Amino acid sequence: MRTASVQGKKVSLKVALIEDSAILRELLCEMLHEIDDVSVCFTVDCEEEALTRLQAEQVDLAIVDLELREGNGLGVIRRMKAEPETFGTPKTVVFSNYAVSPMSRRCAQMGVDRIYDKSFQLHEMLDYVRATLSGLQPAKPV
Repeated sequence: MRTASVQGKKVSLKVALIEDSAILRELLCEMLHEIDDVSVCFTVDCEEEALTRLQAEQVDLAIVDLELREGNGLGVIRRMKAEPETFGTPKTVVFSNYAVSPMSRRCAQMGVDRIYDKSFQLHEMLDYVRATLSGLQPAKPV
């Protein structure tokens, strides 16, 4: 994990937020900014823009929704995992309404670190961010 400075704030965890809902993007950004040493480097709502930004700004953690305005989160994850020389090796979290089997199995097969359901696992996802920041290995969700 890299340590950087963004607008005078020491940042240990650089996060990309890939989410199609503007309301949820805003809410998640606010919640993530409340965690010390976390910076949301960018937010995007479509696959191609996500890939462009991920290539330009290598992050430590990508939070990815499966359903995007254009394209989908699986396409983002597939490219990230297939091309580490282009995108680095950020941890990947799926935060989606489709976080149930068989989609969760498909994400796990693609190498996603964690899968959380938007409907009821927001706090668990934020706990994962905190644990990642502190360098702890978070417990797998039950």
